[in-house]
Amino acid sequence: MRTNERPAGEDREPHFVQSVARALSVMRSFNAERPSQSLADVARATGLDRATARRLLLTLADLGYVRAEGREFQLTPRVLELGYAYLSGLSLPEIAGPHLRKLAGDLNETAALAVLDGDEIVYVALIPSSRVATVRINIGTRFDAYPTSMGRVLLAGLPEQRLEDYLARLHLESKTDRTVRSVDALREEINRTREQGWALVDAELEAGLRGAAAPVRDRAGAVIAAANVSVHAGRMTPQEVEREYVPAILRTVRMIEADMMGLA
Repeated sequence: MRTNERPAGEDREPHFVQSVARALSVMRSFNAERPSQSLADVARATGLDRATARRLLLTLADLGYVRAEGREFQLTPRVLELGYAYLSGLSLPEIAGPHLRKLAGDLNETAALAVLDGDEIVYVALIPSSRVATVRINIGTRFDAYPTSMGRVLLAGLPEQRLEDYLARLHLESKTDRTVRSVDALREEINRTREQGWALVDAELEAGLRGAAAPVRDRAGAVIAAANVSVHAGRMTPQEVEREYVPAILRTVRMIEADMMGLA
């Protein structure tokens, strides 16, 4: 779990409310791999003692964000309220939606839009294909940035110092046998993405899944999101994805950007 919190014991600002940070860490300990957890699981995942974890879980249950089933705890749909205020005020997914639908329809593949949050990408728009991948993706799904095409695009859009800070703290994990193995290799891929204006990642997040992505830029030229298409490796080679899909993705992001400029 990556919470982007400071290490325990590090000095905090005077306004910092530790109980709020702990409650959020409890909620964030639940994910696709751990949708249901015992008290011991939550304590272990958050680094909290069992008594504190129990009080926080029961408080979240009282508020309706967690439910208990026997000895197991699960998040409830009410947690969606926490992200809805942000997403409902974010015009970009609404602007991108029609263009992503056309892209997905033209290619008969899944098209998506993601933003960078800390060291992870977060899906803010998704048009699924009938060709279902084994990776479960929904609005709000998060993945480590480095093994994904949208992550590479978003990392390439960072100012140099922010990118170097990210690379300095990065702990690479092998998601598949093709996942980038070193920070130097990742830096090379990010530089290549900057130079060519798009990224293609081949089975680094999930075996047999390829993704291509391009950046969405604001009026000032800053990268604010990434649009991508995912495809099963058995249907298209990387060369075919580059030749047939990348131009379509680039056209799509240009249309998204044009609509954004028109609304600004």
